[in-house]
Amino acid sequence: MHQRSSQPTQQILDALLGHKIAQVGVASQPEIMLSKIAAILGEEFRAEGCVISSCSQHLTQRQMAVWFSKDVNATQQTEVLAIYPTLEAETLDAGTPMIADLQISDSVPARKSVSIAAILSVVTRFQGQVNGAVSLIRSHSHPWTEPEVTTLTTVSDQVAAAVSHILLQQQVLKQARYQSLIRELTMAIQNSADLPHVLKLAIDGTAQALQVAQGSVLRLRYWDPRHNLRSLDRIPKARVIVECQWRDNDSIAPPLQISLLNEAPVSQSFWVSECVVCQYAVNHSAAPIVLSNKGDFPAKTETTGIAPLFEPEQMPSLLVVPLESKNKLLGFITLQHDQPREWQPDEIEFAQLIGAQISSAIIQTETLRQVESLVEERTAQLQQSLEVQAKLYETTRRQIEKLREMNQRMDEFLSTLSHELRTPLTSMMLAIRMLREADLSPDRRARYLTILEQQCAQETSLINDLLTLQELESKQVAIQLQTVNLKQVITDVSQSFHQRWALKDLNLEIELPLRSPALNTDLASLNRILLELLTNAGKYSDPGSTVSVNVSQQSGQQISITVCNNGSGISEAELPYIFEKFRRCQGMTQNAVPGTGLGLALVKSLVQHLNGTIEASSLPTSGVHLETRFTVTLPQNLEIAQ
Repeated sequence: MHQRSSQPTQQILDALLGHKIAQVGVASQPEIMLSKIAAILGEEFRAEGCVISSCSQHLTQRQMAVWFSKDVNATQQTEVLAIYPTLEAETLDAGTPMIADLQISDSVPARKSVSIAAILSVVTRFQGQVNGAVSLIRSHSHPWTEPEVTTLTTVSDQVAAAVSHILLQQQVLKQARYQSLIRELTMAIQNSADLPHVLKLAIDGTAQALQVAQGSVLRLRYWDPRHNLRSLDRIPKARVIVECQWRDNDSIAPPLQISLLNEAPVSQSFWVSECVVCQYAVNHSAAPIVLSNKGDFPAKTETTGIAPLFEPEQMPSLLVVPLESKNKLLGFITLQHDQPREWQPDEIEFAQLIGAQISSAIIQTETLRQVESLVEERTAQLQQSLEVQAKLYETTRRQIEKLREMNQRMDEFLSTLSHELRTPLTSMMLAIRMLREADLSPDRRARYLTILEQQCAQETSLINDLLTLQELESKQVAIQLQTVNLKQVITDVSQSFHQRWALKDLNLEIELPLRSPALNTDLASLNRILLELLTNAGKYSDPGSTVSVNVSQQSGQQISITVCNNGSGISEAELPYIFEKFRRCQGMTQNAVPGTGLGLALVKSLVQHLNGTIEASSLPTSGVHLETRFTVTLPQNLEIAQ
C-alpha cells in the first residue's frame, strides 16, 4: 500500500519540478536560464552543487552553468570545477545515469576530491541527440536512491529542451554575426575603402565571430609576378607577408602571450620554401586546410621547418583559407586556436565567404592601382604632348610673326627700292630726252651727260650692294689677304668725306695710336666697312656736329675701330634690329632720309666675313641728342684667326 501511494506522489513531485523548470525556460533570458535551473535542481535534491553542461557539434567551447550552496567555499568550488570535465566525459561516455560514492569506491584515484564525495550525473537528450549533462554533487557520502535517479532522469528532458533552446539562440546569434560582418565588408568594398582597413575589419570580425585565439591575413609577394598562378608541381619563389593580425590576449595563456608579444606581427615575413605549412597550402587544392590538433600538421623535413607563426605547440589547431582569383593565389586567411578544436562546417564556410570578400578587395585595389597608374601615365603623356604642342604653337607663332615682319620689311624695301630706282631712272630718261634735241649747246650736253653718268653709277652701286650682300650670305666671296696700313686706309677713306660733308658743316676727327698696328686682312672688305659706317654717320648726324673715328689695340691680337656721331640716334626698341636687311628706323622713314636699309646689313656681313664682331649703342648726351656708336672688332691676323 505504501509503494502504491508513493508512486503517484513521486510522479506529482516530478511533474511539479518539471513545471518549475519549464517556467524558468519561458521567463528567463537565455544567458541565465541554465544557472536558474541548476539552482532549482540543487535545492530540490538538497545537494551542495549542481552543474549543467552543454555540448554540441556547433559549439567551439564548453559551456557550463554552476550552482553551489552557501556552505561551499571558493576553494572547494575551484576543486569541483577542476575535476568536473573528467566526470562529464565519463557521463557522456556511459550514456546512462552515473552514480558514484567517491568515499566508498576509490577504484579511480583521479576522481578523488576533498570537495566531491558523491555524484549523480545523467545525460540530456533532445530529439534523440545528446546535448549535455546534469550533475548533482555532495561533499559527503550519500547513497543515491532510485526515486532521486528517476526524478533527475525525468526532468533531464526539460533541461535538454532548455539547453537546446540556448544552443539554438547561440546559433542564431552566431549566424547574425556572420551576416553582419559580411554585410559590413561588402559595404566597405563597395565604398572603395582602403585595403588595410578592409583587411583589419575582416580578420578582426572573423576571429571574434569564431572565437579563435589568433587570426592573420597573409599576402604572397612573388619574386616573379608571372609565377603567381597556383601550381601543384612546384614551389613558387614567394615571400609570405603578415599584412594584418588579431589576437585574443584574454584567452591565451600568459606564457604564450609573452612569446607572441615578443614578435611584431605585421613585420613577420618568411619565404614559402622555409615553411612546410605554407608549401602544403600552396600545393594543395583551392579547398581550405583544416588542422584540428598538432598531430595533423605536415611533418618537418631536414631542410624545411614550420614558421613561428604556425608553431603547433603553441597553436595546435589551424584553419587556412586560400585567397585567390582566377587561379591566381594572392595569400591566405589563417585562424588559430591555442587548444585542439574541431572546425565545424559552418565555420569553414563562413571563413571561405570572408576569404572571397578579401580576394575581391585585393583584386579591386590592385586593378584600381593599375588604372590610376595608367591614368597618371596617360595624363603625363598628354601633358607632355600639350607642352610640345604649346612649344610648336609658340614656335609657329614666332615664325608667322617673323614672316609678317619680313613681309613688312620687304614691302618697305620694295617701296624704298622702287623710289631709289625710279628717281635715277627718271633723271636718266630726262637727260636722254634732252640730249636728243638738235640745238642743244655743248655745255648743256656735257651737264646732261654728267647727270646720266651719275645716276647710272647710283643704280649700278645699288645693284652691286644687293649682289654683294647675297654673295656674303651664301659665303661665295673669297678673301684676299694682305698686310694693310690701317692708318693709311682710314686716311684715304676719310678724304672723300671732308669734301662731301663741308656743305653740312660736319667735322671728322680721327684718333689713331702712335704706332699703327699691323693688320693682315681683306683690304676691299675693310674699305667697304669704313665707307658704309662713315656714310651712315654722316647721313644721321646733326649739322655742325663732329663724327669721330677711333682705333685702339685690344687684348688677344685684336683691333677695335669705333665710329661715333651725334644726332637723333636709334631708339632702344629698334636697336636690336638695325643690322637686319631692309630694316630702317621708323624716324628715318618718316623724315624721308634716303636709303635702302642695306648699308648696316652689308657692314655686319662684311665684319663676319673678316671673322670679327660689331656692336651698336645709342646713349643720351647733353641736351636732347643721342650719341650713336658703332664698334668693329677685327683680328689683327685673319689667317691665324681662321
